[in-house]
Amino acid sequence: MCSYPAYTIESAPAQSKPVLQQLQQTFGFIPNIAAKMAGSPVLIHGFIGLFERVHASSLTEPEIQTVLLTNAVANASEWPVAFHTALALKQGVHPTDVDAIRHGVLPHDTGLAALSALARTLIEKRGRLAESDQRRFLEAGFSVEQILEVIAVVAASTITNYASSVSQPPLEAQFEEFAWHAPTP
Repeated sequence: MCSYPAYTIESAPAQSKPVLQQLQQTFGFIPNIAAKMAGSPVLIHGFIGLFERVHASSLTEPEIQTVLLTNAVANASEWPVAFHTALALKQGVHPTDVDAIRHGVLPHDTGLAALSALARTLIEKRGRLAESDQRRFLEAGFSVEQILEVIAVVAASTITNYASSVSQPPLEAQFEEFAWHAPTP
């Protein structure tokens, strides 16, 4: 198995340092997944650029975290599940809804359920949404434009999920209580 170093601001490639500094300011620490992704300035810049746009979308932070957590579970990516569990709870997603998503079922909240279902369907069908998938989302009170925004969240999340699955970052102590293990097929 390949080894992916965890970079610090000091040890990272020069082009990756500004992103690590930005994450340090945002979170108060550099998430381990970002420390691993910093080995590729292309990857870390693509990641941060897309996430900045996602967090500037019309979706609320609880809605974004619902999609991110759903994607992490659908992609069986353990570090992101723990991280987005913590962030979803911090953003006010009800613990029973977080628990439902972590178990691969839809949350009780109607809007969050529509977001989670759309995200999971996008992943499972590789972006090929049926008219009925889109209609259910729209009937939950969302817009056509928000379908496109969910695609952006899925894309951003896929970067994190795949990078985590490949580089295997260790889970930070503050997320250990949210550790999650993918079910064995």
